[in-house]
Amino acid sequence: MDTRRKSKGQDRPAGEGVAALDRAIAILGAFTASDPSLSLAEIATRTGFYKSTILRICGSLLRGQLLERSEDGRYRIGQGAFRLGTLYQRSVVTAEILLPVMRDLAELSWESVAFYVRAGDVRTCLYRIESKHPIRYTVREGDTLPLGLGSGGRVLSAFSGEQGAENDKIRSAYCWLSIGDRDPETSGISAPVFGPGRALLGAMTLAGPRSRVDRAFLLRMTPPLLEAAAQATRAFGNDAHDLEQAAQDARARLSEK
Repeated sequence: MDTRRKSKGQDRPAGEGVAALDRAIAILGAFTASDPSLSLAEIATRTGFYKSTILRICGSLLRGQLLERSEDGRYRIGQGAFRLGTLYQRSVVTAEILLPVMRDLAELSWESVAFYVRAGDVRTCLYRIESKHPIRYTVREGDTLPLGLGSGGRVLSAFSGEQGAENDKIRSAYCWLSIGDRDPETSGISAPVFGPGRALLGAMTLAGPRSRVDRAFLLRMTPPLLEAAAQATRAFGNDAHDLEQAAQDARARLSEK
């Protein structure tokens, strides 16, 4: 008889560890900005998993501080996720470069300025400077929005290589203006920011309520936005001549009117 001891996990099916990881990701994905805490029953409804499975996986997530459990038994995202999010921010885009540029643009426009990065088929708000107005267009850092709607999503799609006449137009102008595209009550304009090797880092977006941020306002803010994107691109060690030229062209069009 073979008396050799099996190593830990040797008697598990090959895909069991991957399946457990997939379930853990699904549980974390059940939380949203509008629902930051969930009960066991709510997690079960959103994931379709048995409660016993959720409890087992949540135990691991609690030990890893990716989840926390309140006194009433509800779960919420833990501080371990915040730490990973902070590392993600620092590894993808340097806040020290982007935030001063964004603050200057927000100060000039008095409107909200955000920076979006592509995450698969959606975009994530990485940084945001709020408008000085009491009524504002609100998106929080960490929120995800559609990739194919809104000026930020369209700019990210175009400079990620998506084909089509509209994307060609965006790449030619280095910006895109949208009014009521994603949200009928908001409008905005976005431009790309490039990193090392001219890789697309993300889209810088100026946006606000349509009652205040109309087409004329966005056209006036197009040159400053393009100049801000050029400034950030230069700070990341890249040539920004194309963005600077696009800003000059936008100013020329304004002067003709």
